[in-house]
Amino acid sequence: MVNLDTLTETRAAILQRMSDSIKNDDRDAYMAAFADLANDIEAGIRADFEEFKANQDVAILAQRGVRQLTGKENEFYQKLIQAMRAPDPRQAISNGNYILPDTIVEKLFEDIREAHPLLGLIDFQNTGALTKIIKSTTSGTADWDPLGTTVSDELGASFVQINLTAAQLTAYMPVAKYMLELGPEWLDRYVREVLLEAVATALEAAIVDGDGKNKPIGMGRQLSNAVDGVYPRKSDTANLTELDPAAFGTILNTLSINSNGKVRAVTDLIMVVNPSDYYTKVFSGSTVRTADGTYRSDVLPYPCKVITSPAVPSNKAIFGMPKRYFMGLGTGEGGNIEFSDHYKFLERERVYLIYLYGNGRALDANDFIVCDIENLIPTVQHVVVDGTVTTAASA
Repeated sequence: MVNLDTLTETRAAILQRMSDSIKNDDRDAYMAAFADLANDIEAGIRADFEEFKANQDVAILAQRGVRQLTGKENEFYQKLIQAMRAPDPRQAISNGNYILPDTIVEKLFEDIREAHPLLGLIDFQNTGALTKIIKSTTSGTADWDPLGTTVSDELGASFVQINLTAAQLTAYMPVAKYMLELGPEWLDRYVREVLLEAVATALEAAIVDGDGKNKPIGMGRQLSNAVDGVYPRKSDTANLTELDPAAFGTILNTLSINSNGKVRAVTDLIMVVNPSDYYTKVFSGSTVRTADGTYRSDVLPYPCKVITSPAVPSNKAIFGMPKRYFMGLGTGEGGNIEFSDHYKFLERERVYLIYLYGNGRALDANDFIVCDIENLIPTVQHVVVDGTVTTAASA
């Protein structure tokens, strides 16, 4: 019997490998890790299916992420299974029109937001077949003028046009023949889970540290001075040794002024760090002991949500307002599922792919800042004694 706890631990290690390979631009390492991911997901689904088959308990389906399909979704998967079983799946897929139904894409976005906190906090939108989108970079300002004064730029916000076809994300789906025997509902879970992990890992890496060349511009990157399409990393705003009010005052003051010098409120602040740095530095630097002897973690001088992401470089922390980062992603008009023989993960598997189009960037150069946390120290609680304390040694 498959140990689900072991699968969970294995999944975490695989996702870390995928994230590392993206940062290192190591395609072979990524594809190897992705093959292991597909095998891990398949093993989990196989175990759940065998449990359901043995017990015939419908409640197991919902617990294991198997959902009731709509008529359109069921028809799509039935046709896809038939094509995948064909002697020549390439021809069968090419001759068909296998575009993921909108409801499957929407469910994928919902899963991504739930599984990856950072993607649930930013302005993450399913853009469908759109090729460009215009976003306001400021909220504009209003001013008092004498009657009859020509309205100029008091309410004139700045806008940025984001080309959604500038970046392409290829999502691979290695489908074993065994999966085709489980039926549409279980194949749906497999497809969504593979796309969830593959797409979310690549998205998060780009949103945090993407260099802008055929990919989004990350939170930790400048929005100008690109060289050959590559945007440089931001310089450190501060070298944090403590997560105290003084340090947060510097952070908030920097974020409160946009690139045009306009003052704004800092709301919904987040701090994004590498998981290793969180456990070795941030956790001890933001954990305090209460009067009743218990501990509270992530205690900071200003409301701030701490998020871990393997995409953040070691010894760095990114602070900013997540809703100020826009990421649009869609299947586009040509979002068909295609057959691919470029990557043969396992001889018994056939590989399919789908192209997703999108792009992302912060709306203003000052929406996110980077701080060095290499020398961050644990929180030291200061105790003030009111009056005189008599000890045994002084008595």
